[in-house]
Amino acid sequence: MTVSRTAQDFIAAPRRDGIAAWRKIADALEADITGGTLMAGSQLPAETLLAERFAVNRHTVRRALAELTVKGLVRATQGRGTFVEARRLPYPIGPQTRFTQNVAREGREPGAALLAAAHVRADERIASLLALRPGDPVLRLDTLRSADGVPLTLGLSFVPLPRFAGLEAALRLHGAITPAFAACGVADYRRLETRVGARIALPGEAERLDLAPGRPVMVVDSINVDLDAVPIQATRALFAADRTEIVVQS
Repeated sequence: MTVSRTAQDFIAAPRRDGIAAWRKIADALEADITGGTLMAGSQLPAETLLAERFAVNRHTVRRALAELTVKGLVRATQGRGTFVEARRLPYPIGPQTRFTQNVAREGREPGAALLAAAHVRADERIASLLALRPGDPVLRLDTLRSADGVPLTLGLSFVPLPRFAGLEAALRLHGAITPAFAACGVADYRRLETRVGARIALPGEAERLDLAPGRPVMVVDSINVDLDAVPIQATRALFAADRTEIVVQS
C-alpha cells in the first residue's frame, strides 16, 4: 500500500505540535468513522496495513485502536479483526417489551443463547419480586442476546416453579422467551415494572458482552406478569451502553 501524502503530512511530518502519533491515527480513524468512510459493521484494515498507511509501527497502531475501543467506536473480536461499532439500537420499554420484536424492528437480526439453567431457591429479593416465599423453588436462566451477531444484553431471569418446569426445554426449542411462555400456557404477558441504572461492567460481564474493560452497562431490572397480574418473571439485564438506547414508552 502506498502511503498518501496526506498521511505522511498528518503522521510522519515533524511533530512540533506535540501530539503523539497514536493520537493522530486515532483521530484520523475516528473521522473516517463519523464521516461515513468506515461504515458501521465494516472491518478495519489489518494492523500491518494501517501501520503502512500511516508510516508507523504496529505498536503505535495498536495503541490507537485501543483508544477507539475504549471510546466504544470499534470492537476487537479475537481471531476475526476489528470492526466499527453499529449505531446505538433504540430499545423501547413499555407495557409489552419483546426483545425479538425490538431488534427486528430496527432491521437487525435478533439472536439468543441460553448460557445456563438451574433450579434454585428464591432469596428474599427474588421471592418479593415474584410474590413467593423465601426458599420457594425457582428456575434461574442465564441468557445472552444479540443483534446481527453482536452481543447486546446479558440477562439473569427467575421464574416460579413448578408452574414453569417446562420453560427451559421450551426456550431451547423456540429460542425466545415469548413462545416459550406460550408453550407453558401463558399466551400473553406485560411489563409491570422497569428500573434502569448504570455501572461499569465487571470483567466477566465485559468478556461476555465483548466490551473493552471499563465500559459502562445499563442495568435494567424488570418484572413481567401474566394477564391475571400474577408475577411470572423477574429479570436483571445488562445492556451494552455503547450499543443500546433505552426508549421509555407509556
